[in-house]
Amino acid sequence: MAGGQVKCLSVIGFSLICLNMVASTKTAPKIPTIDQAYSKISNSITVEWATVPGATGYLLTARDGNAVIETVVASSPGTVTGLKAATLYQITIRSISPAGRSQASPPKQAKTVLAAPILQVSSPSPDSILVQWETVYMATGFSVSIMRANGLGRIWKENTTNTSLTFTSLDAGTLYTIKAYAWNASGTPGDDSTCNQRTGPRAPANIQVSFDSGSLKAYVSWAPTEGAFNYTVMALSDSSRLSCSTTFSSCTISSLQCGTEYLISVLATNDAGSSRSISAVTLRTVACAPGRVTIQEDPPGHLSVVWSSVHLGDYYVAFVKNDDGLEVRCNTSLTQCNFLSECGFTYFISVFAYNKAGQSPLGDVFNYTTAPCCPGDINPVLVSSDRVEIVWSPVRGAELYETKAVDGFSVVECNDTVPACTLSALECDTKYNITVYSFSEVRGSNTSCTSRFITTAPCSPEIKNVSKDAFSMINVYWRSTNDEATYTVTAQGEKGLHRCSSTGESCTLWGLPCGSVFSVTAVAETPAGRSLPSYSVPLETVPCCPASLTVTQVTQSVINVSWTVGTGAQTYVTALESHTGQSKCHTHQNHCLLGCITCGINYTVALKAISATGLTADCGYQSYSSSSCCPLGVKLYRLVPNGIRIHWQASRGSANYSTDLYGSKGIFTCAPSAGLSFCDITEIPCGDVYTVMVSPVAETGLKLTFCPKKIYSVTCSGSTLGMVIYRGKRNAV
Repeated sequence: MAGGQVKCLSVIGFSLICLNMVASTKTAPKIPTIDQAYSKISNSITVEWATVPGATGYLLTARDGNAVIETVVASSPGTVTGLKAATLYQITIRSISPAGRSQASPPKQAKTVLAAPILQVSSPSPDSILVQWETVYMATGFSVSIMRANGLGRIWKENTTNTSLTFTSLDAGTLYTIKAYAWNASGTPGDDSTCNQRTGPRAPANIQVSFDSGSLKAYVSWAPTEGAFNYTVMALSDSSRLSCSTTFSSCTISSLQCGTEYLISVLATNDAGSSRSISAVTLRTVACAPGRVTIQEDPPGHLSVVWSSVHLGDYYVAFVKNDDGLEVRCNTSLTQCNFLSECGFTYFISVFAYNKAGQSPLGDVFNYTTAPCCPGDINPVLVSSDRVEIVWSPVRGAELYETKAVDGFSVVECNDTVPACTLSALECDTKYNITVYSFSEVRGSNTSCTSRFITTAPCSPEIKNVSKDAFSMINVYWRSTNDEATYTVTAQGEKGLHRCSSTGESCTLWGLPCGSVFSVTAVAETPAGRSLPSYSVPLETVPCCPASLTVTQVTQSVINVSWTVGTGAQTYVTALESHTGQSKCHTHQNHCLLGCITCGINYTVALKAISATGLTADCGYQSYSSSSCCPLGVKLYRLVPNGIRIHWQASRGSANYSTDLYGSKGIFTCAPSAGLSFCDITEIPCGDVYTVMVSPVAETGLKLTFCPKKIYSVTCSGSTLGMVIYRGKRNAV
């Protein structure tokens, strides 16, 4: 029995202990149980549960994989926000009290609904609205509805799997509310989007246009259109664009242009767009005032008024009123009217254009004063080839005189208040039609005056070329535009005058001395007079050839050519030519050395005299034979008893030679017989040194001394000559 008590006591004791703990320590709240979890908004899930006694709050947890979102709420139901649309979450809940948090409830799955489509709306026409959106994740279809924003009228609702939808047959200019949402495969709707869109206004109709021709304004009216916030009236032409804007149903367009056809249209506008009137109204304004009005009195007494045609002008009226008050008019569909006029009157002319819109604006008013009489007794007097002096008697009504000289291509004018004029800068050898016009400031010139012809003196010729032919004749060529003129060419220099004449374009001067400078001019002459001389052209005749030329042999290969001075020559070129070659020298002196001459050859000598400007005179030719070549192999041989034989090798060609021995005891000479190449000296002193030279003898008999010399020593042997010893060579002296 005691054991049962223990056990009971134990039990009782344990209960007491538990009761003591509850009484002394707060315990955690109970675990709540989720009744349901659901989503009505794509970014949240709502949870419902039974209230836990003692709980002061609840911790809602939504888990998507590793992502966890927690929210503390006060009571059921509670909502977890910040979630992803169309996503499955594990939902748990914990109760919260001052003692702590409970364990998590068993999880419950809930999926967020689809996101709302993002709408783009517009009104492509006054009776339609286009709704567009982007694809929504997990959506299988969309529902779009539209109704008037004021709630009146029916609701249009359309389901579609596309991403755009157009509502038609709507009221123009009306504000509509559009609502759209997506649903998933199970048909659960997602979030919805709502926006407002107004349809465009209806196009204005019944356009009326009235035109004010005086102010160039157009008053435009039309029937009001529903939904239009404002209106813009546009007047378009080929060259301009005018407009006016208003919120009413009429508008005035100003600053219209005359002579212009406009297309008038009305544009109705609201926040959805604009609508232009279907058809434009054509407006034709009054024609512009005719321009380019010209007034002529041709012939005198007949006034002609001419103007340019204007666009939209149906006919014209020209008014002409003179200064005594008389007015006449001309009505025409053409662009010209003719009136009778009298000299000395001033006329006032204006021209208007007319069409159905009315009279054109006033253009310029023109004054026209008839011309004074023409001057008489005109007396032109030729002063020179480029001037004419004219004198006449004064005439009535002329304030100024205008003199014109016309040659068909150019006009020379002279204006003066006195009845005289000198026309200058005229063209030579030209026939002028000279007219004197009387002039008044307000009228201008009287163009009916008669003219008179006069021809000026001939033009000065222009020397184009001066040339010399093979016969020392000077040919002078010129250019001139004169008709039937005779030309005289003069060459003037220090040595006199030389002339030639011709009716053509060249002539020849004869007998001009060489080495002279001339100034050449040409003069033209016609019945009208004599021209001024042409510009002078310098003429230089070729230099004179030297009076004489001399050729002198200096050495076997060098000759000296000398000559007298030629008038006008600055330099000279002399040349020697043969079948073996040529030698030439250019010098400013009157002599020249020419080298590389071949001995025993016939040469032709030529000389040219050249002036400072390069003119050249070929001064003829003469022949020259170079000297015979110096002999070779000169040797001395002893002759018995006291003689010496001098032997050599003759050069090419035939030549005469002379032999000379120079010693301290005398000079010894011998000449060989023709055709021989040695000669003998019978008596010569021995014991001396001799210089031996064998020289060719020129045709003139002149002994040439430029051949080389040899030195020999002649010894004695008893009373006779001994050995002849060669001692060397000495240059020719």
